[in-house]
Amino acid sequence: MVGRLLQQAVEARRQGRPAEAEHALSEALKSQPGEPQALNLLGLIALDRHDFGAAHGYFLKAAQADPKEAALWMNVASAARGLLDAEGERHALLQAIAIDQRNFMAQMRLAQLQQRLKEAQAAADSWGKVLAMAAAMGDIPPALAATLDEGRAFVRDHNARFAAFVEAGVADRLGTVDMVARRRFQACLDHEFGRRSLYQNQCSGLHYPFLPADEFFDRRHFPWMAQLEAQTDAIRAEFLALVDKEGASVRPYVRQDAGTPGNKWTALDGSLDWGAAFLWEYGVRNEAVCTACPQTVAALEALPRADIPGRAPSAFFSLLKPGSHIPAHTGVTNTRAIIHLPLIVPPGCSFRVGGETRAWEEGKAFAFDDTIDHEAWNDSDHLRVVLIFDVWNPHLSLEEQQLLKQFYATADASKTKDVPASI
Repeated sequence: MVGRLLQQAVEARRQGRPAEAEHALSEALKSQPGEPQALNLLGLIALDRHDFGAAHGYFLKAAQADPKEAALWMNVASAARGLLDAEGERHALLQAIAIDQRNFMAQMRLAQLQQRLKEAQAAADSWGKVLAMAAAMGDIPPALAATLDEGRAFVRDHNARFAAFVEAGVADRLGTVDMVARRRFQACLDHEFGRRSLYQNQCSGLHYPFLPADEFFDRRHFPWMAQLEAQTDAIRAEFLALVDKEGASVRPYVRQDAGTPGNKWTALDGSLDWGAAFLWEYGVRNEAVCTACPQTVAALEALPRADIPGRAPSAFFSLLKPGSHIPAHTGVTNTRAIIHLPLIVPPGCSFRVGGETRAWEEGKAFAFDDTIDHEAWNDSDHLRVVLIFDVWNPHLSLEEQQLLKQFYATADASKTKDVPASI
């Protein structure tokens, strides 16, 4: 009988006959006092006429009768909001969330409540949960999408204000530390505030464990760098003479095997948009280029480069034509550092490693880890030229360098000899 009365009440409410619905529900409650569905329907009828006090009373009784039903607590929260009872609304929403932490609407309404109450940090945290759940949702209705956009804007603005407050608090102390500490601490702040990502080594070849994944190496690791920079003019002059007399020495840097499927390198494949004139390539000396550039060769041979037959050193003039872009990529092994000595750099050229982008400066060298995602642009109208070569990763000890050389020598020897079978 109660079920029939509930159905009658639902239909009467749907057809706009609230008095008839209330009568049916009253009869249902006489037969079964405390029936939560009847109480909830009475609350909805009261809510329809904006009688928030009556609605709250009915919803609360329904939720107390069936405390594990989250929808009833959501209705309590709606009535409490109508009564401008913020704490009552919070309590009801938290009850719904305690039943299911994945209750999307309860989490979103809690975020909105905290935002209205100017509980900025709590609101940002709650919005973070909501946005994380929304990211896994399929089609989102336009009205909900607009609400989520408002939440994103709130979180973004809150984080910006919080970041500004923190940075102002550490500014004096940060101004007293050296450049290395300042750069690392600033990267820490930028990651904490969502302004940059942290990148890890991605080695297509040998990955040496426990080396710092630093995008740009500290210059203090390379005490010879100033000596190299002092020879920039001579090296540039030799390059210009080389291309003037030996233009054929420049070849496309990207040369893929025939039949290679389309990929990010296809646009540069066989193109001089990114050209190279090699002095050494994987340990093999290019006699023609080296003969034409004796001062460059002397400058490089004075440096502590790796010497691994078939692998290192490599050194080349890198030519990037106007309007060209080298797509994001990673290198072979983190056992090396890559050095750039910029020779010809028109305005509008830039280079990104991980989360940091720099503009090359003619005559100012730097070292980076090429197993961290990196890319380059020439947005100018002129050619950009950089001398590029590799050296050992400065965090490797001399003993480790020798072990690595022995490793490669042994591995290469195994290709020409019979290797004993495993026991």
